[in-house]
Order: sequence, then structure tokens, then C-alpha cells
Amino acid sequence: MTDHATLYAQRLTTPAVAAALIPSGARVAMALGVAQPPALLKALADRAEADEVGDVNIYYLLSTAIAGETVLRYELTDRLRPHSLFHGAIERKLEARGIEEGRQAVRFVPTGFQQTPHVLTREIGVDTLLATVSPMDADGYFSFGTNTDYALAVSKTAKRVILEVNPHMPRVFGDCRVHVSQVTALVEHAAPLLEAGKAAQQPQDLVIGGIIAGLIENGSTLQMGIGALPDAVCAALHDHADLGIHTELLTPGLVALMRAGVVTNTKKSLHPGKTVFTFAMGDRTTYEFLHENPALEARPVDYVNDPAVIARNDRMVSVNATLQIDLFGACCSEYLNGRQYTAAGGQLDFVRGASASEGGKSIIACHSTAAKGTASRIVARLDGPVTTPRNDTQIVVTEHGWVNLRGLTTDQRAHALIGLAAPQFRAGLEVEARALGLI
Repeated sequence: MTDHATLYAQRLTTPAVAAALIPSGARVAMALGVAQPPALLKALADRAEADEVGDVNIYYLLSTAIAGETVLRYELTDRLRPHSLFHGAIERKLEARGIEEGRQAVRFVPTGFQQTPHVLTREIGVDTLLATVSPMDADGYFSFGTNTDYALAVSKTAKRVILEVNPHMPRVFGDCRVHVSQVTALVEHAAPLLEAGKAAQQPQDLVIGGIIAGLIENGSTLQMGIGALPDAVCAALHDHADLGIHTELLTPGLVALMRAGVVTNTKKSLHPGKTVFTFAMGDRTTYEFLHENPALEARPVDYVNDPAVIARNDRMVSVNATLQIDLFGACCSEYLNGRQYTAAGGQLDFVRGASASEGGKSIIACHSTAAKGTASRIVARLDGPVTTPRNDTQIVVTEHGWVNLRGLTTDQRAHALIGLAAPQFRAGLEVEARALGLI
């Protein structure tokens, strides 16, 4: 029987040779965020720049500078076509330049995060995986480390599994491994993992963070979204006790709660004693904390974000931000100024899961205003698609207070949401509510 070291040696090659295995017409799943492999992506970009490959469709969520400086360069988008399932600054710039030049530089694929493995493997049928993994263990397994999410599912179905082995990628426990026998090609590349900068907090974040912390009971299990507002919530929770974590994204704020002993996971009804997550972004100390830590388990996103699984956590609390909420209670969390800004992500997954939990709470938060106070985030009608339907919205928080919309009539909802708006917009919202027949 061939041993693991022999299999590893047989698959080990250079980035250029590994990238040459990707043919024109390939459908490539690129790992999310921190796990985007710099050496492999540069080699693929070099091939495209030399016109050695084309008609490659690249599918991914949450691109970083690693991809932006390689396969997502504007001048390559006719040969390496970006298909984003979650927009960020890179996609917004590509789209804007494409519009200026009369072409489509990036395509958007609407989907919820929990559905992503199914969409990639069955609906789209991606045939190639590019990802960064930890070094191989004694049993021949690589850990997906910071990014199990959709990578694990794709690794089981793709014709080509091409991995970049990085000693800086933490080895994480849970359902997050791929065996060397499943791998097509390996490259080795030691590079510090990308670190996510901390979002700048505004005074409203601190007020909202304090309000939300007051809604969270000791012994609750948490899901936090990304950004300054969830960070403020975490900072306000340090006087709590025996919290748990079941979250798609593990952030430095959540890790700080673990380090402080605020999160113990002992009261969890599902996976007691374990922090469960599907991907992580943070700083170097966050990644070091993940490495071989038995208190953490990474699992695929179609499990972590399954509302039925989420609901098995008693006192589950989800905290997510939105860009707009209308007077009916519907939320748009992904569209801004007439364009796709981010995506639905896992917001609705956790809204529904937390709402169905015994003693659970789904919390949607936002500043009451945008554009330096010149626009209200509480509006009569949304400007973009519905991310969280009005039937699913439970607790809404702004710096002016909070309300539980569940069980309220449409007129009660409208009055309550107007009360959460900035004072200078309330009279105008009342006029619009009357025109809509809400009050």
C-alpha cells in the first residue's frame, strides 16, 4: 500500500505546473477569504496573461487582495471570468470600470451561504478547487483551517483538487479535512495569512452594541456578523457568563470572549464545550488561537448555516447588520446606490435558525441614518432586493432603541419602526406610511 508521504511526493509540483492542469473552459471554485492561495492564483493569472488559457469561470465568495492582484485583475476578466457570490470592494471596482467601458467585468450569482455547496457542486458543477490548507498530518489529511465553508464539499466532487500547503494555515479540528489521496496536485508556499483590518467604530455602534448586549442572557449561544457593529456587541459582552458560539464567521471579537472566559460553551445544547464555525478572518493571534485548539470545531457551511441545525441551540442569538429596513419590516442588507454591494450571505439562515430556537432571538441592527446623517435607513420602501423578508424579521435595533416586530400588526410595525428612525425623518416617514395605507 502506498504510504501518505509517497502520495504527497507524487502530487507535489510547482505552481506553474499545477496551474497548467486547469484547461480552458474550466469551472473553478476559488476558496473564500484567507484561504485564497497566492502562489496558485498568480500562476493561473500568469497563464491567462500569456494567452495560454481562457474561458475560465471562477466562482467564489469574499475576494481579498490575494485574488484582486492576480486572477481578478480587470485586464484578465475576458479570460478569467469572475462569478461572485458575495461582492466586496474588488467586485464593485470591477463592475464600475466595466460599466465605463461598456462590458460586464464581473457577474453576480445570488444565493444564500448555506446553499453555496449545493449550488457550486450540483447546479454549476465546478470541476476545480483552488485552496490553501495546513500541512499534512500523520494520517495523510490536510485541514482547511480557516475555511471549511464550501471547500470541503467541492473537494469531494471536483475533478481537480489543487491545494497550496502553507505552514501558517492552522490545523483545525472538526469536519474540515481532505485526504492526500483525493488531491490532484500540491504546491508548497509559506506566506503569512492575510489579516483582516478592524472596522472603524462610530458612536452609534457603541450605543447599539450596549442595547444588544442587554438583550443577551447568560448561557446564550451567539452568531455574529462582520463589521464594526458586531465588534461593538462583542466588546459589550465581557460582563456576561457561560456564552456559547455557533457562527458562520469566527471573528477576533468572538475569540476575545473565549480568551476572557466569557465564552465557555458549557451551556450549549448542541456541541457542548465546542465553538462551531465555518470560516474565520482576523489577525495573526486569531489564527494562532485556532491552531490545534480542541475547543473549536470547523464544519461545512451547509451544516453550520442550516436553520434546522442552528435552531437546535437553545437561546440562540443571531446579530446581523442591514443597510435598509422598510416600514413593513423587510430588510435589504446587500444593495446600495442601485448596485449590488455585498450579498445575502448567511443572514437569513441565522435569522430563521435563531427565531426557531428555544428562547432564541434574531436581531437585525443598523444606524438610523446613512450618508453622514442625510439619509434615513428606515424607509417606506426598500431600494433593492429583500434579504430578510418581513415575515422573518424579529428584533430591530438602532441607536434610538429596539423593538420586537413579532406579533405586531402592520400599523404597529410602522409606528414602532418610525420610532427607531432619526428624529428628523420621523414626520416624513409618517406621511409615507399614510400614503401606503399602513397608518
